[in-house]
Amino acid sequence: MSDPLHTDPELAPLTRTQVLIAMGVTALVLLLISKLWIQFGSAILLPFRWTSSGILIGLGLGLAITLASSLVYSLWEAYRQSADYYLELVLRPLVLPDLIWLGLLPGLSEELLFRGVMLPTFGYDATAIAFSSLCFGVLHLSSLKQWPYVIWATIVGAALGTSALYTNNLLVPMTAHVVTNFVSSCLWKWEEFRKSELKR
Repeated sequence: MSDPLHTDPELAPLTRTQVLIAMGVTALVLLLISKLWIQFGSAILLPFRWTSSGILIGLGLGLAITLASSLVYSLWEAYRQSADYYLELVLRPLVLPDLIWLGLLPGLSEELLFRGVMLPTFGYDATAIAFSSLCFGVLHLSSLKQWPYVIWATIVGAALGTSALYTNNLLVPMTAHVVTNFVSSCLWKWEEFRKSELKR
């Protein structure tokens, strides 16, 4: 079977610099939107409290999301192809220290906007979780072929939103998001390294 990653004409290779700049710009835009929404809108910011329980819950949730993602990846071919497309585009050019930024920048900026600002502004209930999660999923739409990745991102957004609702602490989804991104990226990089070693 041919590898869809290397036959898809839409997959334009990016350089490490392009990926890092794109991550930085996206994070700044989301932070700016959050700041403006708080400054000029009727937004209420979800509390952020440094607590050991918040870190532990976030860590556990992040690892659970990573495990669930691996399971979905192994069982759902459409998601596997969609995830491979996205991960190949973003992770291939990055080196290991860059994965720290890949964890931190989206984890902090996206959580501030989608869970920190959007969730309490739209009612801090199940409807607000559904709406903010859908917006979070759509943010991950890079092409129409990426719909399985959007569905999974929406589900992850719902899990992160639910954690924010029940703990009333933005630290929890932020920690979970950073852990998910970092661990998933490291696993992908390790698998690619293992494959390249086997080809030698």
